[in-house]
Amino acid sequence: MEFTKKFLRAKSPCADGFRWFSRHVEDGSGYQDALDTLVQAGRVDDACWLLGQFGPTNAVLVLDALETEAVVFAGTVEVRGSIDVATVIHAGRSIRAGGGLRAGRVVAGEDIRVAGSIIVSEGQLQAGGDVRADWGVDVQGDITSAGDLRAGWDVVCQGRLSLKGGAFVGQDLIVNGPVDCDKGLRVGGHLTGAQHSLRVGQGIVVAGAITGVQHLEAGWGIKAGACIHAHGSIKAGESLSAGEDIQAGQGYGVFAGLSVQMDTWEASGQVWSPHPPERLRSGVWLGPCPG
Repeated sequence: MEFTKKFLRAKSPCADGFRWFSRHVEDGSGYQDALDTLVQAGRVDDACWLLGQFGPTNAVLVLDALETEAVVFAGTVEVRGSIDVATVIHAGRSIRAGGGLRAGRVVAGEDIRVAGSIIVSEGQLQAGGDVRADWGVDVQGDITSAGDLRAGWDVVCQGRLSLKGGAFVGQDLIVNGPVDCDKGLRVGGHLTGAQHSLRVGQGIVVAGAITGVQHLEAGWGIKAGACIHAHGSIKAGESLSAGEDIQAGQGYGVFAGLSVQMDTWEASGQVWSPHPPERLRSGVWLGPCPG
């Protein structure tokens, strides 16, 4: 793909960006050459805008290690070792690293797969596919994925967690914003919120406690090895189980079996906990969780 002023003008760029591009990028320059020129001049946001307008390529950038100020690449970035980018790494397709990934902001049009940890120090982590880290994930902004989120260790998200797939977290999941997950959520440690709502389209399985969330809602069942505490309501489409107490916020109810008929509650709307939850509004309490 070659760029000309006429070609760029058709995308309605801002006046300042178009003037700069006209002066510094020659007509007929290649797509990646244009992106590189913008990044080298410190116009990273303009490079990201250009990539968003013209989309990805099938090019692959293969490196032993990557340490730089910013990267905007239209194809896939593959690094045998670690990636360390001071500000932004934005790939039109996938980002893959044999070590860790550290950046101020991370955007990939497809998957992000890292053998170490993902650390995003300033902004968001965004992927058009799955996000997978063999170690942990620590993001100061939002995490947005069109696929699954998988991490072997903790996941810490200081903003919103939004997934079109499911989440599989080996240890603790700590989220300081709302959680919206279209599929299931499985956590090997504790799940901790910060008075924002958590909605999961399928089921929730947590080995430890669920605490700190505002409203807690699952389309299927909810199971925790320890307590389930919410500041608002607790709603399960099917059964609800906790190794310790189940407690909704003051004035709110606990609901199980919301997605099944009332006459099937003894099979699909079960509530298991050491004591009957206060303000249990649907479902059938059957006693402490077996086993």
